[in-house]
Amino acid sequence: MSETVPETAPDLSVVVHGRNAQDHLPALLDSLDAHPLTGVEVVVAAVGDWARETAERHAPAFTVLPLPDGAGDAAARSAGAARARGRWLQFVHAKDGVPVGAPPALARHAAALCDAVDVLLFDHVRSSWHASGLPSPDGPRLARAGRAEEGLALDDRAALLRLTPLLGNRAVRAAFWRRHERLLTTEDEAFAAYAALLLADRVACAPHPAYEDRRLRPESLPPPTPAQRYALVDRYETLLGLTADRPAVHGVLYDLMVRDCLRTFARAGMPDDVAREFFHRASVTARRHRPEGHRRPAGLEGVRRSLLEEDAYHRYRALQTANHARRGARSAVRTGRHRAGTRLRALRYRGALSRPLDPHLAVFSAYWNRGVACNPAAIAAKLAELAPGVHPVWVVTAQGAALLPPGTDHVVPGTRRYWEVLARAKYLVNNVNFPDAVVKRPGTVHLQTHHGTPLKRMGVDQLPYPAAAHGLDFQALLERVDRWDYSVSSNSHSSRMWQRAYPSHHICLDHGYPRNDVYYTAGAAEVRAVRERLGIAPGRRAILYAPTHRDYEAAWTPRLDLADLADRLGEETVLLVRAHYFYDGASTPYGTSAPLARLRRTGRLVDVSSYEPVEELCLAADALVTDYSSIMFDYANLDRPIVVHADDWDVYRETRGVYFDLLAEAPGPVARTQAELTEILTTDAWRDARATKARAAFRRRFCEYDDGRAAERVVRRVFLGEDERTLPPVLPVEDRTPAPSPEEATAS
Repeated sequence: MSETVPETAPDLSVVVHGRNAQDHLPALLDSLDAHPLTGVEVVVAAVGDWARETAERHAPAFTVLPLPDGAGDAAARSAGAARARGRWLQFVHAKDGVPVGAPPALARHAAALCDAVDVLLFDHVRSSWHASGLPSPDGPRLARAGRAEEGLALDDRAALLRLTPLLGNRAVRAAFWRRHERLLTTEDEAFAAYAALLLADRVACAPHPAYEDRRLRPESLPPPTPAQRYALVDRYETLLGLTADRPAVHGVLYDLMVRDCLRTFARAGMPDDVAREFFHRASVTARRHRPEGHRRPAGLEGVRRSLLEEDAYHRYRALQTANHARRGARSAVRTGRHRAGTRLRALRYRGALSRPLDPHLAVFSAYWNRGVACNPAAIAAKLAELAPGVHPVWVVTAQGAALLPPGTDHVVPGTRRYWEVLARAKYLVNNVNFPDAVVKRPGTVHLQTHHGTPLKRMGVDQLPYPAAAHGLDFQALLERVDRWDYSVSSNSHSSRMWQRAYPSHHICLDHGYPRNDVYYTAGAAEVRAVRERLGIAPGRRAILYAPTHRDYEAAWTPRLDLADLADRLGEETVLLVRAHYFYDGASTPYGTSAPLARLRRTGRLVDVSSYEPVEELCLAADALVTDYSSIMFDYANLDRPIVVHADDWDVYRETRGVYFDLLAEAPGPVARTQAELTEILTTDAWRDARATKARAAFRRRFCEYDDGRAAERVVRRVFLGEDERTLPPVLPVEDRTPAPSPEEATAS
């Protein structure tokens, strides 16, 4: 019977559903919005605020259906389908993609099918964190099935069940979906994909890709619960029950069940009691539904299937152990001999790893072992106050050891004690990563604090940018990231970008950056004291100039004529000039000219590149001039003027990649040339009403969790084990009082 639909109904509704996992939704919606969608509507069932905010940027072109955070994929699909008006439905998960031009082509193909066809199958491409657009194995099967408009009966083409079980690579007639929605609405997407084929009267095939299946790193997902593992067996138990009187279909589905159960069982990480129960359940289902006269494959695969059907758990484990031993022996031969020093280090480290963890030992490091700094330093200070029983040990280079505060317990990389504390400490805190050789022991807690808010692309997001990605081993990076238990964030933008750039399973602590606490706890005396240390006389304006480095430049390139700028700003302005720490080895990076030497002698230009901590420089400065450095996000906490000097923004954006358009969302006025910068700083433009309004919007977005109590929240959560609900709440931005400005401090 022909379905009844409104005359104006589109041929296809693309139902985008789910949460914005690892920030893949913007690219999906942008690609759909970039080309005409003749005969197609897009309905976005957006789960959570992040997905809703992303989707609403495309309204009213797309229909946006906000759903609460925590709504499952099944509920989102059902809600989106209920809102859809199209004759056909394609379900696209928010993490996935759609090839350019695919929806209109799919709509035309579906519109040409006869009413007896319920499901249209098509090809897809595959993507992951390190590759995109790879062909699927489904193309040849689809091509062999043909493109008959009247469709095919699945019993005549049972091999179509071997297509990748995705809802996204099959469009379903809307009337068919609603007729079987109760069975098809499930969190198990593979079940729904198989069930759609089994329930369809007829299916049609198209060999062209119309879907992009993006596989998230398994390490970035929560580990499956026992119930979720058992659900695989339950899936096939139900599906095989639907095919008892369809021999061809039943036989193919049975082979798929045995294959999937054995693959799942072979994966590491399943506890023994869960593995034993899973194996038993799979064995029962295999025996119950084994087709009459079914022949097992030859060789090792046949042995595995036989052991499964016999419920021979211990013999199957013995077979696995023997195979692992053979592979391990071959791998050892290929690996060859290691250098003697490496063997000695490994021996010492292994010896220390065999000793119990010390629950009162914490190892701290910052900026590749440069010293006591940044978020780790603020956390260590608060730890001494709230949990004095935990002993901190800092990892520092031999050169940096002499600069440590008196009494700082420390180790130098490579020494015997270095490996001992790394092996035995319960807590490991860093704003970068610990070395690859560090083992994540059960019971240890790795706290990643980061050292900035990301404007530029980070982690695996650098892959498309050769200037940034050159020399990086992304697989090794992700193995280090997999050790993280906690990741500290100062705003929701950072939280989202860390999910995207470092796809791994760790808990995001939306507690603020501990290093920024001082911007709310410092008083007038602290501001005056640091200005005195820097030689800034009362009444003088201090401007901190802190540019970042460029991946596309081999060496430091000055971007401003500092002597000319200082002269134009006049006698009452002091320039505090700070080079990026990547240029520590550079000699006088700002030049040795006579005008610069004169300015240094008169105190109007101060090179503060080696001054620590940088937070004190921010407290001392009346204003900040920077380009793309993350210092702007921290300095914004002080609610003081910020000027962006973006002379090479286009080049920087194209070579490094950025997460948002800084020129459109700047914290203050933007200068593209030195002349424009001078004009801003010699007039009121650096601190006028327009600049104040821009800074307020910037602070609301990027100073979201910084209120002076970030270190306390982190220590209480990580070291004291307090529940997040008992931690001090984050104050709204408008209710915070930052440290007094230099003018206010002088007046007081």
